[in-house]
Amino acid sequence: MTETTTPVTRFAVPGRIAVSGEAATVWQTATLTEIRRETPHAATFRLAVQAWAGHLPGQHLMLRLTAADGYVAQRHYSIASAPDDSGHIELTLDRVPGGEVSGWFHTVARPGDTIEVRGPLSGFFAWPGDRPALLLGAGSGVVPLMSMVRHHRVRGLGLPLRMLVSARSPEELIYAAELGAETTPVFTRSAPPGVAVGRMTAAHVAPLLAEQPAGGWEAYVCGSNGFAEHASRLLVAAGQPVERIRIERFG
Repeated sequence: MTETTTPVTRFAVPGRIAVSGEAATVWQTATLTEIRRETPHAATFRLAVQAWAGHLPGQHLMLRLTAADGYVAQRHYSIASAPDDSGHIELTLDRVPGGEVSGWFHTVARPGDTIEVRGPLSGFFAWPGDRPALLLGAGSGVVPLMSMVRHHRVRGLGLPLRMLVSARSPEELIYAAELGAETTPVFTRSAPPGVAVGRMTAAHVAPLLAEQPAGGWEAYVCGSNGFAEHASRLLVAAGQPVERIRIERFG
């Protein structure tokens, strides 16, 4: 993931402690407690972190694996779970061909294994739950957005929240069984009968911008470089102010 805006490290969230930037500098041991298959290529890994200081929807963490010979691999991963999860965090990982960390999680990791984590990191892409949120994601770009959706549900927030998520097919739609009325899926390669196949277009975005909530949308875009550019252009063309578009890219 890359970001071009200086991150903000703390937010005041009603009903929760502020996230401490100091806590994010400390490596902690996390124990894998559950593995859930999401799609043929993606799975969710639930981790217990005893001293986790909490996070905001949209933040990510640094994960560190150390091999028996001392070799170390580190990766950034978005947090999928809502903040209110009692010392647990969830990561949803695609299996990347040749990926040493994602490959370990998908083929070797078992409940009871331990890893190291550090975070939460970056406040730039975080949604504190204080403004209407319009979420656009593709593939595993839905992961930090799902943290926002879950937070919205758990807290019963009355603020409007809508999500457009693009996937190759219904089988590749991460969290398919959990998505609700707030979400509109877009399928690029195959779709259920009667559902159009193709990229996200102005026809998906423009209606949401035409009937904005009070105060307007704060837009969050997450996905590959190509998707981020495409989705951002759609938003701007539909009238979304550039300064109210937050982007997280990968790949």
